[in-house]
Amino acid sequence: MARKRLSLTSPFGTPPGTPHTDPQDAPLETKSATPRVSGLGSGLGSGLGTPPIARVAAEVAGASALEDMTRAWSEAREGGRMVQALPLDAIDETWLVRDRLTLDSDEMGDLIQSLRDRGQQVPIEVVALENGRFGLISGWRRLRALKALSQERGADSGAGRFDHVLALLRKPAGAAEAYRAMVEENEIRAGLSYYERARIAHRAAETGAFDDARAAVNALFAAGSRAKRSKIGSFLAVVEALDDRLRFGWAIPERLGLGLAKALDEAPDFRARLRDRLRKATPDSAEAEMALLTRALSAATKGDAVKPAKPAPRREELRPGLWLETGEGADGARLTLSGARVDAALQARLTDWLKRET
Repeated sequence: MARKRLSLTSPFGTPPGTPHTDPQDAPLETKSATPRVSGLGSGLGSGLGTPPIARVAAEVAGASALEDMTRAWSEAREGGRMVQALPLDAIDETWLVRDRLTLDSDEMGDLIQSLRDRGQQVPIEVVALENGRFGLISGWRRLRALKALSQERGADSGAGRFDHVLALLRKPAGAAEAYRAMVEENEIRAGLSYYERARIAHRAAETGAFDDARAAVNALFAAGSRAKRSKIGSFLAVVEALDDRLRFGWAIPERLGLGLAKALDEAPDFRARLRDRLRKATPDSAEAEMALLTRALSAATKGDAVKPAKPAPRREELRPGLWLETGEGADGARLTLSGARVDAALQARLTDWLKRET
């Protein structure tokens, strides 16, 4: 007796009762005409229907684009065209001698509030140093303001929000170029006083960045007018004579500074007397220091007419054993004879001659 096989489902997912058809018996036109590709790595793609050479070309193009992007990113970073976020404690703000001597409290307050509200909008400029540190070129006020904000612990400051500074990496050709970049930014954003300008030129020359202070003035303020450079050059005399005595040199107005420079040049003893007055007075405010300088200049000039300097004494050997010294005394010019040949006989002859000739 024949036994009938009962199946609820077909091994090919067809409903029960559907005649079983072997795939090998299917008509040729129902088979897939797309050849299978085997033996290719997964990196070349696994989709069907794409020729291998096309996939290889696509991968080569992708790798080339990635390489170009990496090169462009590196060039932008090294060329100073890419803004970087650097830790505040990685910035050495003393790498250059700073030109600005003081910070206006109102201006700093406005800057801090702006950074708190809107974040840092303008990056600072730095140069790469060793051990992952960076030397500050420009942006000192922004850096100081961010440091003040990073120390805040108020709820509105945000944890770690101000622990980094946005910066552009620069590669100055030397110290002279770095100093010029710093000065130019301050000239554009917030002008320095004439004293501060002269002081940075003097200090930059001391570091060896320039041959001398005059050369530093001409290089750092090349964009300024000749008259402006001349005034800065005049203030050099004030800086060189008084910088270690002044506490508020940045506050010296133009007219007072030029007057001091003239007095220092024309009255050699004025420097020592003024330094002594500053040492004894030790003014504790800019106003008090300016008043002291004004009084000293007035006393030295006596109505804008600086007393001519006394000529230095001269000593000349008239003949062996006889010396003549000329100079200024309390009552006018003075002549002094000295030496082994000065005796009673010479004195008598000279006295007799003077009586006859005068």
